[in-house]
Amino acid sequence: MTTGLILIAVFFLLVALNVPIGFAIGLATLAALGSIMPLDPATTTLAQRMVAGLDSFTLLAIPFFILSGYLMGAGGVASRLINAAKGLIGALPGGLAVVNIISSMLFGSVSGSAVAATSAIGSFMVPAMKKEGYDAPFAASVTTSASILGLLIPPSNVMIVYAVAAGGVSIGALFLAGYGPGIVAGIALIIAAMLVARKEGYPVSERLSLRESVRTIIPAIPSIAMLAIVVGGIVSGLFTATEASAFAVVYSLFLGIYLHREMKWKDLAGVIIKSAETTGIVLFLIAASTGMAWMLAYSGMPGAIAEGLLTISENPLLLLLLINVILLIIGAFLDITPAILIFTPILLPVAAALGISPVHFGMILILNLSIGLCTPPVGTVLFVGAAVGQTKVAAMIKPMIPLYLAMLAALALTTAIPQLSEGLPRLFGMME
Repeated sequence: MTTGLILIAVFFLLVALNVPIGFAIGLATLAALGSIMPLDPATTTLAQRMVAGLDSFTLLAIPFFILSGYLMGAGGVASRLINAAKGLIGALPGGLAVVNIISSMLFGSVSGSAVAATSAIGSFMVPAMKKEGYDAPFAASVTTSASILGLLIPPSNVMIVYAVAAGGVSIGALFLAGYGPGIVAGIALIIAAMLVARKEGYPVSERLSLRESVRTIIPAIPSIAMLAIVVGGIVSGLFTATEASAFAVVYSLFLGIYLHREMKWKDLAGVIIKSAETTGIVLFLIAASTGMAWMLAYSGMPGAIAEGLLTISENPLLLLLLINVILLIIGAFLDITPAILIFTPILLPVAAALGISPVHFGMILILNLSIGLCTPPVGTVLFVGAAVGQTKVAAMIKPMIPLYLAMLAALALTTAIPQLSEGLPRLFGMME
């Protein structure tokens, strides 16, 4: 326990000193190891654990999905998804805000990245909303909150990370499980945005004819089809998640260069470099977090925390409420990938003791930590949204409040109704 306390104390000290999160995790783990062995073997042990953490065929899907997301962004997918959303629901109250939410959800799901969705959709939608009379902080807030939903709607990199951290949960089951919570959260955000738009008197877009609506939807069909092919292939057993991710790269390349023709072969090098940079960051976080998770397990702290939580109350709903509060706080200070790797081994045994399946708990965990991405003080997506919207984070807090409430309502429903997560996996035989 002393080793675990050293680990936690050093980690939060380094975070408070603004040390990059990956280095903070690695240095904290090294400090904890150094308290029980000399520095040289401690360094070697940490390096071995980090390498072992990346020695997984499943994790190979992450760089492929990251690359396919960048290819989608460069290949004109965002503008087509936005036009399709406009054709469907642009004439609703707060139409452009609703278009923003739908577009961010769709692009977030095909790209697998909330940051990419915020950047790509925000660069189109925030200027359009401002031009129509929407306040910049509200426009940026809508983009920020909606982009995280792509982490719940597959293919999702963080679901792959959770599958590894949870000890081999079916990725196909997790992909199917994300649709219920993701759609519920999207509907909650749409309702909140429409209520705000009506209250503030934001303009309504002109209604398109049926022919014009169809004309805007057709170009987006090939992009949306990738979701059906990737998820359908995994669920049917046609290919693994890693093979599906490789297919997504080829498909995205075909869309950008040959179908949409908005990307040239000469652009490919720049896209690969950007995706390699992102992949390096994500995989370093995974490696460092794996080392920290092993060190925590060695210290015995996860078991002690689990036992402590189970002694607080025998009421499952009260314990789930406590877990949600803990995860919301964690998400506000820690990026989603290391948070999943570190806290899954701690909290999953508690969930199992309460009779919660790993699939259902995974959705609770991911939705909680996704909300943290747009929550200060360390909300990565929140800062990206402010930059894209050319506004300040402080100005976004007030318009974010109804959107936070909508996401918390979706979290409450996801927690209380296991069928939202488990319905589709059971229907397709991915869960018993």
